[in-house]
Parts: sequence; structure tokens; C-alpha cells
Amino acid sequence: MTPRFATDIITFYHPEFWGLESADAVRDWALAHPERFWARVMDALVDAGVTGVELTFAPGDIDSALRAFGSAPAFRRELAARGLCVVSAFIAGSDAPDWRHGENLPAIVADAERRAAFLADVGAELLVAGLPMRTTYGTRPPFFVDAAYMTRMADIAHVVGEAVARHGVRLAFHTESNSTLWYERDIDLFMTLTDPRYVWLCPDSCHIALGGGDPVAVARRHTPRIALAHWKDAVRPIDVELTIDETVFAQQQPYMTELGTGIVDWRGWADAMSRTPGAGTVLIELDEAADPVAALRAGTAVAKEWTVPSSP
Repeated sequence: MTPRFATDIITFYHPEFWGLESADAVRDWALAHPERFWARVMDALVDAGVTGVELTFAPGDIDSALRAFGSAPAFRRELAARGLCVVSAFIAGSDAPDWRHGENLPAIVADAERRAAFLADVGAELLVAGLPMRTTYGTRPPFFVDAAYMTRMADIAHVVGEAVARHGVRLAFHTESNSTLWYERDIDLFMTLTDPRYVWLCPDSCHIALGGGDPVAVARRHTPRIALAHWKDAVRPIDVELTIDETVFAQQQPYMTELGTGIVDWRGWADAMSRTPGAGTVLIELDEAADPVAALRAGTAVAKEWTVPSSP
């Protein structure tokens, strides 16, 4: 089976792509011109030969699509007219109620249901979430990612997973660097504590490697529960203790690299992915590419070496 290729909307957030000076300028311009924002993104996806997109925080979020097209079905029609589709939507921690506070559960569920209803209407079946971030090492009082913490996260995940399942949407968890779902041990513990009917996994090859883990080993251990994966390469594991604040994502960037130029075992990763429920989609993740079309073409070329059957 030849998979469809997809990417995260963040691929298109680089200011150079828009001829603007900063990320803030991109967000402000896209807020004022949502139709033009989406038209250019869709043109770039077609040019790159990528047919699927994962939505996330602004400017490429659900609200932006609704402002541009008026409704989820109208957005779906615009995409379909170009041979495109929404694969999934990612809940960024800064864009949703905080899972660390138990009293937020009603708001967490309502937020997830709103997103799931949109996904169902646009023809997608996957909502991707993450667990909260760790705190900077050495912070007092210390924050431990222990069994009690993971049990609380699993309890929330079950409620959210069941709620979105009623919309025909699956809930999958992303393995973000410096989050509480980063190390191999974190992933194994969380997956052990959660019901496979309601909680799925979205492993990120780069982030697992940045934590010193083996992405292929993780994928093989959790094959039946992988609904989607983010394909990204890493230079090496993060070898310092980063300050975990609003700058942590920028601090991680130097450890990331284009597909095929880092340490991820793509042969092993592709083989493991081919056995998962999410095998039909290869999502190439490229954070803020200055030339997204060229970057996506290069990334898909690497992935196709291992995923597309050779002609007889």
C-alpha cells in the first residue's frame, strides 16, 4: 500500500515564506487575511505533492479555517477540490485548558469535543494531544513524573478519549521533548495505564531520539496503538538541562534536522510504521521551513525510499 503524505501546518509558519519579519507578524497578518493564508498554504501543499495536513495552534488552527470558509464542510470542500484533506488536529498546551489542574476537567472535555466535532465534519478522525511539560531540573519544590501523576493523566485521557470517540474521533498522544511523555519509560507507563480502546499513541521519531530513546523500539512495543506518527530527524540527544519555559521549543530547534541527515533509523522506523493502524499516512514534520515546498519534497523523497513499493 502506498501511503498518503501529510505535514503539520507549522511547516508554513516561517516568516520568510510570507515575506514578513517575525512569527508575530505572520499571526497578525493571517488573522486579518485568513482566506489568503489558507489559499497560499493549499497551493504550497499541492506544489509539494503532499495531500494531508494536521491543524494546530494559530494561525493554522480550527478557528482560522472557520473564519476563512465559514464552516467545516465548506473547508472540506475547498481542500477536496485540490485533492487535499485534514488528517488530524493537534492540541497545543498553550491553546487549551491545563491538564495539571483537576478542576479544569469540564473545560478540557468541552474543548476536546469542540475540536472533535469539527474534525468529524471535515472528514478527519484523529485528535492529537500531549501531556504537560516537565519543570526545569532543579526547580523547588521538585515535580516528579511518578505513578500517581501518570494515573491522574490517564484518568483525564480516558474521559477525553471517550468523549471524542462519540464523534467518531480517536485521541492519540504525542511524545514531545521535555514533556511528561518524552522518555521511553514515560511512554510505556502512560500506555500501560490507559485503555487501548480510548487512548492511542502518536510517536514523534525526533523527540523520542532527543530524549535518548530508540524511536524504533518504542514503535515496535506499541505497534497496535499507533494511530499516527510524526516523521522528523534528530541531530543527537539533548545533552543539557534546558530551561523549561516559553522558549523551550526554540531551545530544542538546534537538535532537530531534515529527514535523512540525523540519527533516526528510517529503515527500521518505516518497517515498524507499516505494521500500525496508522500506516496509511506518513506525516512529515518540519517546524517553520523558510521554503516549505522544497523541504517537503526533500522529506517525502527520503520517506518514499522506505515506504513506497518499487515498480516491478
